[in-house]
Amino acid sequence: MRLNNKGQALVEYLLIIAVISVVVISVVKLFGGYLQDTMTKSSCEMMGKTYVDGASPGKGSCQ
Repeated sequence: MRLNNKGQALVEYLLIIAVISVVVISVVKLFGGYLQDTMTKSSCEMMGKTYVDGASPGKGSCQ
């Protein structure tokens, strides 16, 4: 008797994608403020302005 394993492989791929998605979302949530500050610093430098630290990560601005 021969069974069709295509459904099983699809479920395995979906589980792998779900786990990777959870990990990526967690990393962005943990380090999102720091990433935002890095992007803000870069944009400040391109505009010739000074970067000012905020009260918490992700709250910095250009002046």
